[in-house]
Amino acid sequence: MNFEYSNKSLKLQEQLNAFIAKHLLPVEKEVSSFLVNPENAWQRWPGLQALKQEAKAAGLWNLFLPKAYGDLSPGLTNLEYAPLAEIMGRILWSSEVFNCSPPDTGNMEVLAKYGTPAQQEKWLKPLLNGTIRSAFLMTEPDVASSDATNIETSIVADGNEYVIKGRKWWSSGAMDPNCKIAIVMGKTDFNAPRHVQQSMVLVPMDTPGLKIERPLSVFGYTDSPEGHAEILLDEVRVPKENLLLGEGRGFEIAQGRLGPGRIHHCMRLIGMAQRSLELMSQRVTQRTPFGRNLETYSSVRQDIAKSACEIEQTRLLVLSAADKMDKVGNKQAKDLIAMIKIVAPNMALNVIDRAIQIMGGKGVSSDTPLAHFYASARILRLADGPDEVHMSQLGKHVIKKYSNT
Repeated sequence: MNFEYSNKSLKLQEQLNAFIAKHLLPVEKEVSSFLVNPENAWQRWPGLQALKQEAKAAGLWNLFLPKAYGDLSPGLTNLEYAPLAEIMGRILWSSEVFNCSPPDTGNMEVLAKYGTPAQQEKWLKPLLNGTIRSAFLMTEPDVASSDATNIETSIVADGNEYVIKGRKWWSSGAMDPNCKIAIVMGKTDFNAPRHVQQSMVLVPMDTPGLKIERPLSVFGYTDSPEGHAEILLDEVRVPKENLLLGEGRGFEIAQGRLGPGRIHHCMRLIGMAQRSLELMSQRVTQRTPFGRNLETYSSVRQDIAKSACEIEQTRLLVLSAADKMDKVGNKQAKDLIAMIKIVAPNMALNVIDRAIQIMGGKGVSSDTPLAHFYASARILRLADGPDEVHMSQLGKHVIKKYSNT
């Protein structure tokens, strides 16, 4: 196992750190204040497009995509991309500057892997160029969506079209004013075997019958401008050529989509935790309660030491998962992917919570990114599968492995 980064990755890390220091950190508070201001709901910070053009010109674009697309993607491995995602995770909104933000990343991977040439031309190209954004509609309010086979949205063939009926929520990206296309998961055959009932279909956001009913917030954060929406699909009609891969292949696509998405989330979580550690380490040298610097208290040192250990443990586990994905594929790496999805959000929550406690009142305010980090990390114990599902599947695999020897 060799986790030494390639020269390509090291060079991009240097470039990315320099770009963020020069262009993003000076405006971080301005952007964050703009995005949480209710008056600016579902609006993009005015300087975003210029930053994206700068990033594209610098070659810091579509870093997540393992397949090279001309000059639109460097074609990095998961191991090469891991430290870059960690760097971007230090600022919650920064991933979009480099066209590396979910759900677009997962949707682009789906289109790159499963899309027809016509679908790629119409939707993948503008997504790769960053001229549009996208949404992913899988979760539903009326069923336990942690089991994707429960979804009830119907996709029924009618002549040369599919008719879609259902209700979705936590539809990430749907509130963005630049969101033009959604990937919708539903059932084309309710009577087929359990894992071949589902299909995925491309639905333009302006299709009649698609209605955004309300935005959803996470601990009060709307995550504007992309947000999360509850969406009604009422007799939505799309041409049959909008189907991805084929009828009954939706669950297969979902598994292929969520593996890379999970590891990307975990990489960004490490970035959040690392920045939280740095903020609390700086804070303890600046505060003097009861006549002593905070850094001299044993309990404070222990919190910082535990945090450093936990971050490094998780980082190594994520790199191990990335390395295995690169070498043997997502399916063979599924146990490691489950492990990091269990470990990383919980680690980040622990570290961020310690940082908030050490910061005191400042920690729960908007003067630092910690409160928003905490909300983002907490939802990731649910998004892309809750802890319990990953632990159940991982436990099952481990039992099988050791009980059949």
